[in-house]
Formats: sequence, C-alpha cells, structure tokens
Amino acid sequence: MSATSVLEPAIPAHLTTERTLPSNLPQNYQPPFPAYAARFPKSAKGLVMAVIGFQKNNEVLNSDEDRKKLVSFMSQQLGDVTPQHWDLATVLDKEGYHNITAIAYWKNVAEHNAWIEKSGFGAFWKDLKPTGGIGWFMEVFSPSIDRFETVFSDNNVPEGIAHMRESVSGPLQEHVYWGSMRDRLPASQTDALVGDPISLSKGEKLSDPESKRIRVAGRNNLAMIRSGQDWSNTNSHERELYLKTMHPVLIKGMEFLTHEGSAVGCFSNRFMEVVNIDESSYPTDKTFGLGYFDDMASLEGWSKQHKTHLDIFGRFIQYAAELQNNVQLRLFHEVMVLQPEQQFFEYVGCHSGTGMLAAL
Repeated sequence: MSATSVLEPAIPAHLTTERTLPSNLPQNYQPPFPAYAARFPKSAKGLVMAVIGFQKNNEVLNSDEDRKKLVSFMSQQLGDVTPQHWDLATVLDKEGYHNITAIAYWKNVAEHNAWIEKSGFGAFWKDLKPTGGIGWFMEVFSPSIDRFETVFSDNNVPEGIAHMRESVSGPLQEHVYWGSMRDRLPASQTDALVGDPISLSKGEKLSDPESKRIRVAGRNNLAMIRSGQDWSNTNSHERELYLKTMHPVLIKGMEFLTHEGSAVGCFSNRFMEVVNIDESSYPTDKTFGLGYFDDMASLEGWSKQHKTHLDIFGRFIQYAAELQNNVQLRLFHEVMVLQPEQQFFEYVGCHSGTGMLAAL
C-alpha cells in the first residue's frame, strides 16, 4: 500500500466516542496491504449469531436423518425471520466425535426468537432427548453493535456477518499491527473488556438429568473469534503454495488451541471445514476456526506471543511477499466480546469437552 493511500478508521463515526483508553495505533502508520470492514445501518443495535449442531461417535453408523433435520430447519423460507445467511460445517473434535454444525445469522434478537418459534426448532429443542450416541448443542451470541468487529481481505465477497452489511469500508487504518483487533472494536474506546479467569467456573443448570441437558452460564467479556480462509479463487500456483506452506502452519495453530488452549485462556476451539448443503456434504475450499477465549487479552496474548500464531502470521507475510501482494486467498474474521446476557449455551447429551462445557 502506497504512502499516499487514503485510509479509513475501522470504527464508524456514529460509534466513535472520546477515548478514555489509548489506541494502539503507531504514529504515521501505513498497513502493508489493504483490509476492509463490513458497515451496518446506523439504526442497527446488534445482531445474532447461532452455532447449532450435533455430534456423533464412531458407533453411530447412520445419522443422516439428523443432518437432514438440521438443514431443513435452516432452509425454511419464513420471510424476515429466515436466517440472513448460514453455513454448514464439519469437524472431527478432540474426543473423536464427528460434529455437523450450522452457523447462522440474524439482524436482531427479535427475528432470531421468531425463527425459533416459527421454524419449529424451539419445539424440537425443548423435546430433544439424546439417542444412539448423538448429542446436540446450541450456542447463541447476541452482541450489541459496539461489541463486535470484522475484517476482510476482500471487499467484494461477503462472509458470515458481512451478509447483513449495508456497505463496505475503504482500506482500514487499524490493520496488521499488534493491538489492531482491539482498536477496531467500538467498546474498547472506554472499556478494558476484562473477563473472568478461565479457572472460574460460572456454574451450570442441569434442567433435565434424564436428557443430559446442561446449560452453561455466560461469562464477563467472553471473546469469540471466527477466522476463515477461502482458497477457491486462487490460481494453480497460489493454490499449491497455500496448501503446501500456509495451510499446514494454520492447522498446527488450530490444533494447539483445540488440545492445549486452556494454557492461553481458550475454552474451546473448532477448526471446521465448510461443506456443501446438499446431500453430498462435500467439503469446499473454505475453512474457519471458531474459538472461545476467557477475554480479549487472552486472544491477543496468543496472537502476539505464542509460537503457533507467530508462525501463522510470519508465514502469511512471506506468502504475500512471494506473490508480490497479488493474493487471491480470501481471509476474514469476526470478533465478539460479549456480556453474560449476550450468551446462551445449552448442550443435550454432548461429551464434556464440547464448546463451553469445557468451562465447567
């Protein structure tokens, strides 16, 4: 990026306030390559992201009925209460269970709640009992507009939350320096966003012992990150470079968070493959990590200090240089820092390492 490039603040004007906490932005800083943020209507107060899925152990030979059920709930056309966007993704988790998950988005809590009722999912969930080695989970995040941020390497192709965007920013000022993630978050202007220590259990609600239904309480300033990669648009040279050099380093970082993340404040991490929604469920050229940290400082600490992320970051800088910054790989992330009432976690018949069950 040239020294004369016009850069745009990540926080839009209507969410900008007088800082009581300093920015991390270096003086006269110019990012080495562009990144963009999704812009939402000024009237938007927040949004909803739901992680809904099921897991099966290797003894379950046929659970296609559950996949069809999940897809059916998400695919219904219910007017304004239909999810604005959703992805279907899979992962073999650290306990060896196959997880099939929908990641869905709504513009506000009212529309999400209406979907729960009109789609029939609410009745299904209420009556759900674990059978045949299959467990279900529902994790819902409803941040206010000042408690999430997005960043994208591509300003044309939306991912995740950006399917609800009104527009796209110009190239961002707050990008590719340590602390830029926090600087993009409106709430961080006046709030240090300190969370509960990972060792502090926030309790559980066993609403029905027979169904193994467990609800986990929300935590102060829980940090959620969904960080994605899409190499479907790369030419043959870049595709080979990505799969041979970038992807293996990324997998190592994701495996560390999945298996040893508690050492850096990470409760749960799933490195997931996006799959086609049709019955084939073939993998696409898209992956994403979905991580839950005790607070933003822990997420920042892993990013800035741990070898696994430094290797990812360093390798990408090399990768971009090798391609002379003509990178077709699409990257994005969305980060939320949530108050307790903006979180809902419930698990039916799931193993103890599933999502926020690990916090107990």
